[in-house]
Amino acid sequence: MKLTSCLLTSILLLGTYSLSAQNNLQKITNFRKANEQEIIGEYLKLVAIPDETSDSVNIRVNASYIKDMLIKRGVKAELWSTAESNPVVFGEVNVPGATKTIIFYAHYDGQPVNPQQWAPGLKPFEPVFITAPVEQGGHIINYKPGDHIDPDWRLSGRASADDKAGVMCIINAYDALIKSKLKPGCNIKFFFEGEEEKGSPRLAEIFRKYKSRLNSDLWIICDGPRHASGKKSIMFGVRGDVNLWLTVYGPKRPLHSGNYGNWAPNPGLMLAQLLAGMKDDKGHVNVKGFYDDVLPLSNSEKEALSKVPPIEPELKKELGIAEPEGGSRPLVEAFMLPTLNINGMASGNVGAHAANVIPTKAEAVLDLRLVLGNDMDRQIEKVTAHIKAQGYFVTNKEPTDEERARYDKIIKITHDAGYNAQRTPMDLPIAQSAIKAIQSTVNYPVVLVPSGGGSLPLFIFEKELGAKVITVPLVNYDNNQHAENENVKISFLWEGIETIAAVMQMK
Repeated sequence: MKLTSCLLTSILLLGTYSLSAQNNLQKITNFRKANEQEIIGEYLKLVAIPDETSDSVNIRVNASYIKDMLIKRGVKAELWSTAESNPVVFGEVNVPGATKTIIFYAHYDGQPVNPQQWAPGLKPFEPVFITAPVEQGGHIINYKPGDHIDPDWRLSGRASADDKAGVMCIINAYDALIKSKLKPGCNIKFFFEGEEEKGSPRLAEIFRKYKSRLNSDLWIICDGPRHASGKKSIMFGVRGDVNLWLTVYGPKRPLHSGNYGNWAPNPGLMLAQLLAGMKDDKGHVNVKGFYDDVLPLSNSEKEALSKVPPIEPELKKELGIAEPEGGSRPLVEAFMLPTLNINGMASGNVGAHAANVIPTKAEAVLDLRLVLGNDMDRQIEKVTAHIKAQGYFVTNKEPTDEERARYDKIIKITHDAGYNAQRTPMDLPIAQSAIKAIQSTVNYPVVLVPSGGGSLPLFIFEKELGAKVITVPLVNYDNNQHAENENVKISFLWEGIETIAAVMQMK
């Protein structure tokens, strides 16, 4: 059988592209190997800067450091802000002849820390190398500048993975590209946010203020972990998120449990019973209509899900779980459903501080993850209606004496700003170009996920800018993000630089 000239030309072009991509990848790798010490030295200094979102002084130190990182690489950079916001670090590079513009996003703020919870020798803002996660028996390495850096090592420190790793990989990918004399295939903009860890409350305001500077064909979000198999992945959406704070009230003062037990209502028990009724023993949420407005996946999204590598047996063993919620349902399929999670509960004291009392109140924080089709306000209303159906009087402030006398079950419900879910079509031409670029860096199929399990304010990108958004996670899944002993695997940083450099070269 003879190949048509058109088909033959296509095959030759594809082969030429693959060869060119591999040559370019090798140049990026060579640059990284030649400059590992400088790259890591700069990154150690960045991770050492405290970055809790509420620490406005150190947040600005972070922003200035990142701005200088860009300027050092020849990027025109500036700090953006509104009256009360933490700074956004913005930079841009116009490439002659380029017809497309890509904006690369990461955030530099980190979650709050409790240094007492970190393992001995590890401190949130004194980054060190460790041989492996401390939970797996890892130990600290006595590293000195100039020593060989093992790609299997971990760098421990707050935001080392979430999400200063994204900042580091994006900036060094551009540096590697330019200094390897490789031309970007598109105009590039950099957008590094400083309020993501508290829900990006002023991001929409920033977008509105600087909208004329944020025209683009695609945003690449560099946040979150790669697939648990370790394979590179692309997420085309994220879940939305909103937190509810619940307070159930008992007596106005703590009471002796012997003198008042069996008579005074115990708010701890009341809250436990209320929360227990919200889900069945299979993890199904019992709130009326909780799943009703979920939009179904497209055929291409279903096909992508079917190709995601299974990792459940390994995760069950690692996490000590006998039977997950939902039984044999794959983890990635659970990402496509809304959740109701208890982040924490408190009532009275336990341990050495436990006392025989009936406490005055019980508190809990619920985390509602939203999928496409859910509306945040509507989902809150469903949960509130469920609580009312259990006989509770609902208020958003401390109850008055009159309300206490009138209602036997009182709960205060408040919530944070929150945001809805977002999903970009997988067959979008520029999304397909990004897939092709990332695929050129590995010899296995890149894992494509319609929506990740975590949340980012990408709904705001669509609403305010009409933007197309995909997420390219870069770090290891076992990085302890948001928790003690956070770490990033060095090899994932190196591969992250290669991944982003490939995307920057796409036409």
